[in-house]
Amino acid sequence: MKEILVGGGVHHIAMRASDFDNTVKFYKEILGFKEAIKWGDTGSRAIMLDIGDGACLEIFEGGSKERKLEGAFIHLALRLKNCDEVIEIVRKAGRKITTEPLDAVIKSNPPTPARIAFFEGPEGEIVELFENR
Repeated sequence: MKEILVGGGVHHIAMRASDFDNTVKFYKEILGFKEAIKWGDTGSRAIMLDIGDGACLEIFEGGSKERKLEGAFIHLALRLKNCDEVIEIVRKAGRKITTEPLDAVIKSNPPTPARIAFFEGPEGEIVELFENR
């Protein structure tokens, strides 16, 4: 099979934030994302936060509190090794847990066992914690 995206992988996922500072603070201080780069002036700021494997979450200032479907993406899934610990950190930070941690088996070939949980981020975005088992 021909490799199309040579050296490919996810570089970043972008979102808009109505409360830029609060959203950046959550991902940096609660989930431990590291600042990669930032740019812009007040009203048009943006930042890329390294998720931990070189892929980034890009946050743009100027989002609306009113949520509108802007595309086909359903949620942001974060790969980790400590689902239960992280969901408790998120809970203590006041985020709404939409699915408590549970063991699941994705009916793939071969089947993929995982520990998963979901919560709402500071902008209402849905974040999945995905721990391969």
